[in-house]
Amino acid sequence: MSRSLHRLFRPRSIAVIGGGAWCEQVILQSQRMGFQGKIYPVHPKAEAVAGIKAIPSLSSLPEAPDAAFVGINREATIAAMQGLSEIGAGGAVCFASGFAEAAAEDASGTSLQDRLVEAAGGMPFLGPNCYGFINALDGALLWPDQHGCTRQESGVAILTQSSNIAINLTMQRRALPLAYVVTCGNMAQTGQAEIAAALLDDPRVTAIGLHIEGFADLRAWEALAAKAWEKGVPVVALKVGRSAQAQSATVSHTASLAGGDAGAAAFLARLGVPRVDSLPEFLETLKLMHFGGPLKSGRLASISCSGGEASLAADTAHGRAVSFPPLNARQSADLRASLGPKVALANPLDYHTYIWRDTPAMTRAFSAMTDPDIALTMLIVDYPHTDPTDWTCATEAAIGTAKGSGTRVAVVATLPELMPEETARYLAENGVVPMHGLSETIAAAEASASARMPAAEPVLLPGGAREAETLSEAEAKAKLAGYGLKVPAGQRSDRSGLAALAKALNAPLVLKGEGAAHKSEAGLVRLGLAPAEVPEAAAAMPAESFLLEEMVPGAVAELLVGVTRDPAHGFCLTLGAGGTMTELLADTQTLLIPAAQADVEAALKRLRTWPLLAGFRGKPAADLTAVLAAVDAIQSYVVENATRVEEVEINPLLCTPSSAVAADALIREAKQ
Repeated sequence: MSRSLHRLFRPRSIAVIGGGAWCEQVILQSQRMGFQGKIYPVHPKAEAVAGIKAIPSLSSLPEAPDAAFVGINREATIAAMQGLSEIGAGGAVCFASGFAEAAAEDASGTSLQDRLVEAAGGMPFLGPNCYGFINALDGALLWPDQHGCTRQESGVAILTQSSNIAINLTMQRRALPLAYVVTCGNMAQTGQAEIAAALLDDPRVTAIGLHIEGFADLRAWEALAAKAWEKGVPVVALKVGRSAQAQSATVSHTASLAGGDAGAAAFLARLGVPRVDSLPEFLETLKLMHFGGPLKSGRLASISCSGGEASLAADTAHGRAVSFPPLNARQSADLRASLGPKVALANPLDYHTYIWRDTPAMTRAFSAMTDPDIALTMLIVDYPHTDPTDWTCATEAAIGTAKGSGTRVAVVATLPELMPEETARYLAENGVVPMHGLSETIAAAEASASARMPAAEPVLLPGGAREAETLSEAEAKAKLAGYGLKVPAGQRSDRSGLAALAKALNAPLVLKGEGAAHKSEAGLVRLGLAPAEVPEAAAAMPAESFLLEEMVPGAVAELLVGVTRDPAHGFCLTLGAGGTMTELLADTQTLLIPAAQADVEAALKRLRTWPLLAGFRGKPAADLTAVLAAVDAIQSYVVENATRVEEVEINPLLCTPSSAVAADALIREAKQ
């Protein structure tokens, strides 16, 4: 459903329904922020609320308010929402709790939250169980508590379900201008993606930060990512849930390796939205985005007056998708001219203290470190709280460098508390990005550089819950072979037919007893058999039916290719080390279906086992075209059978120099 949130978030009039301390604060906060519109307290008995004459009922309002804060009990809230909708209000914040989070129902068994949504009709609202929002651009605050925001001309928007986290983020002292802070509450009607998409319509919003607990409407998130990319407004995500336990189904290796967070990570990557791990990283990434948008690459330069800081910068970047490229000839020449012969030139650079307090010389050295091919030049400066003015030379040199070079320049304090707020604001006002914390800066640079255009093709939706059954390996292979997956020559048989079947196949052979998902652990697999050995091998197995196949020679690598239906994110395609190395290495990458061949190839190259596929130490490489074709065949099966599939796994996919063959296959799908 398409709803305009313009009147709610940029109101010219605000109604405050209720008379307690929370409602008084809503009025006071808007007044303090300089809201220029009308404020209408609505209370049936009070003479005034926060010094403004009260209006006894909604029907007595002189106009339909653009935004309303409903700060009364949950039963009264439902009636008020209906009244606001009937008079044409632009939107509301439902402050009351005790709805879905309390599993509340009325006497008829109807959910109170469902009644609330019905009462609102077409009028948009935030909540319930919602603190509301701060619009620091227009001074409009439907916000019942203290906060640290100040009036802004432009800035970032932050959305979170947690009111406490929202309050804490407003208290940041990092020179990050906050344009909007929105709490989403229960999201009974209006979801986080829809809210963020509405804020994109305000041209004063420079970036959007989302603290996400979970995705609901995947299509809404895809629409948000597309709209943000089109408008050139970067989005940053702090998605919680990394520590959630793996999915409870453990029939396959894939299910145990692809935990609940794998789908979320794959979905954000598909949206092109960078993900960070902590609130400090969240704020610093938003800051980089605000002051210049996403970084064009992860290529960094660092200059400090300490070898320890230079080493720390290099180590902090280790293992992340950023780099400190060697100095080019121009940088080296300019640095040598600026610093003289006693300084060893490198990136990161320790420029020593020979030029300290010589602002022009520091400016020349800092400027020499910049380059059009460098996305961010980091000037590491820690300001002492004893006398920060003694570091003015570094501040002015940084400003001169930014203005003279026309490149992105940041002053980075290794410890966040060593960047004074007033200095940070001064740097920001003069074109330098003030960054709080070296590790946070490196993480922010990596995240900023990872922003991408969202995938054009929508994810395959997971559908509803289904009762699934596990097919036999032979049935699974037959189904997948129908979509182009190569499988070994072989056939199912009972004991009586094994001897004849063995003579018809080319040795060596593999015999598998049916009846268990993990056959090796159950003693149901024998490899390298000659035809005459097959009956004896079968006799030792606790099974009545068997699968006899030709073995696949010449594998240079074994892969796991698995698909699990993730109810929250779609169908997760997991690629990883296969065979006996699957659980030992836990070397996997996860994408969402449908995944383009280019993305599958890139994921394979991120595996630690990629060197085996590429040809390790002179050994032949696997046929990558065949591997990609095998993955495409599995995806095709899933796409065509999305309403039935619960899980697919090929482990191992035997990758040879000329083919890719599924040695083992598992399918779980809905019962017929």
